[in-house]
Amino acid sequence: MVNVANEDWFNARDLKQAMALINADGGEGRIAGGAVRNSLMKIAIADVDLATTLKPEEVMERAKAAGIKAIPTGIEHGTVTLVIDGRPFEVTTLRRDVTTDGRRAEVAFTDDWQEDASRRDLTINGLYADAKGEVIDLVGGLADIETRTVRFIGDAETRIREDYLRILRYFRFFAFYGSGRPDAGALKAMAREKDGLKRLSAERVWSELKKLLSADDPGRALLWMRTAGILTLILPETEKWGIDEVPALIAAERAFGWKPDPLLRLAAIVPPDAERLAAMADRLRMSRQEADFLGQWASSPAIPENVAVTAFRRMLYRTGKAGAIVRLKLQLAIARAKAEGDVALMAEVGRLSALLKEADTWGKPVFPLTGLDVIAKGIAPGPRVGEILSVLEEEWVAGDFNADRSALLARLEALITAPSS
Repeated sequence: MVNVANEDWFNARDLKQAMALINADGGEGRIAGGAVRNSLMKIAIADVDLATTLKPEEVMERAKAAGIKAIPTGIEHGTVTLVIDGRPFEVTTLRRDVTTDGRRAEVAFTDDWQEDASRRDLTINGLYADAKGEVIDLVGGLADIETRTVRFIGDAETRIREDYLRILRYFRFFAFYGSGRPDAGALKAMAREKDGLKRLSAERVWSELKKLLSADDPGRALLWMRTAGILTLILPETEKWGIDEVPALIAAERAFGWKPDPLLRLAAIVPPDAERLAAMADRLRMSRQEADFLGQWASSPAIPENVAVTAFRRMLYRTGKAGAIVRLKLQLAIARAKAEGDVALMAEVGRLSALLKEADTWGKPVFPLTGLDVIAKGIAPGPRVGEILSVLEEEWVAGDFNADRSALLARLEALITAPSS
């Protein structure tokens, strides 16, 4: 018998209070899904979700009587969020699907735990733990956790047709929890049903893809998505670009301590074409910040070979550092992957590392003069003021930003008093 009763997370006071609430007076509640899975796989637990035989209105009434805050976050689908000591617990009534259309399901409430488990997507997500900590497996999830196998519950095509987003969820969970090759039946079913992804909203697709790209190593998942024709369908920009740089980037992240960044990983598999990336960001309904990230990278100039640090600082001043940092990280990852045993390439790794450090710590200096300084010297407001400032700024940049305000004012005086040729 598998039991989680001795785990610290299971014995947290707030969770015990939530479980006591829904297990009293004929109700039955269990911990469901991710918390059980992660506990058994020795992976950190974020949220703890609960399932119950109680109707959502009953959960709300019990919470009110106990002085616990309850939010009807998805009450029409059976979900109430209890907030205990500031910590949220989603409590969802057991459900069965009445109808599905590939995007959403119409559900009915039930008190049958097998029905509730069978409508879930993957076996490793279909486990429960009761109030005593006993793990209840109605779908074969324990065996799959042992082998780190990601498998659909029941018939794979049936599960996929209920919600085509499950194709992307499959690969996301494979990236986080899977080992070896994907389940053969699942892979064939997803390849056959992949066109159903076209029916999903762009927001759902991008949200799921972003989560996948946040995995410690999404490389194997991306490889199998490409093999099944799924990656090209949702990201046609990758078709001729490929995913070959991903392993090098993952290795560099680990070597240099870079925090996994889904947008940097995305940049590694799409071409730096500003127009195409803008269209991609629009198609996937990316946020303005996400679109700007890709746009800055695509519009950032290539880092010249053997560029001097002073010239690099001038480049950062004119074009910004955000895009340069992305370019440098991708270049550094590739150079590092090729550098084993090659002295020349090791030197290139060192050079790129130094430039990346320079860019990371770079703070754009503020030009010390303004148009008012030029006007104060007797130049009438107008285009001439901007022309003079431009000349002075170019000289200041060329001098590696070393001239202070006094020096620039002296240069301004000399510039406007010099006889015209």
